[in-house]
Amino acid sequence: MRSKRYSEEQIIRILQEKEAGVSLGDLCRKYGMCEQTYYKWQKKYGGMEVNDAKRLRELERENVRLKKLVAELSLDKVMLEDLLRKNF
Repeated sequence: MRSKRYSEEQIIRILQEKEAGVSLGDLCRKYGMCEQTYYKWQKKYGGMEVNDAKRLRELERENVRLKKLVAELSLDKVMLEDLLRKNF
């Protein structure tokens, strides 16, 4: 079975449908997902609006970029410390 990729906006709308009173079984059949997927989405996106999800995506990208930067700087620091030890 091929997995489907839903955007954050679509996921939030699905969660809002459930909050409006649509049964979980009906949602799963309508969108072709399993209940575990719904609960995973609810854990991550529960209570969010579309703007919040976009901001979350931006923050996750920035976090990845900053982690890479920290890793590179840490590696540079270790190399410089090794170089200083060898010179002295």
